[in-house]
Amino acid sequence: MEERHNEATINRPEGDRPVDAPVVLVNMPDFIRQLKNEKAWDKNDRNAITVFKSDKMRIILVAMHKKAEMTTEHPENIFSVQVINGKIELNTGAKTVEVKKREMFVLHANIPYKIEALKKSIFLLTVVE
Repeated sequence: MEERHNEATINRPEGDRPVDAPVVLVNMPDFIRQLKNEKAWDKNDRNAITVFKSDKMRIILVAMHKKAEMTTEHPENIFSVQVINGKIELNTGAKTVEVKKREMFVLHANIPYKIEALKKSIFLLTVVE
């Protein structure tokens, strides 16, 4: 297996962090601290960083301010959300659920949804490709 690394960007100049390897260690406290210390967190209603990315799966750490929303009309993939801190609301039109710290949900593909942060929240978004 060939290891893959992220590339440096203007916002994240350190670069060269493994995102796909036989073992990828994800230091959650460090990544959470990084998200909250970046200018994007102060300027926008959310910030996110990909902590793992392969041909079959992506794991993204997402931080959202209260009332921030993520909406998708035509999601192509099954995914899960695991709340690390805070509380979010998932609305599929047919069902609305609150998801709090240490809870998670899984949503099948092709189900439109809206995720709203009910307070400052951090969660892991895992997308199956």
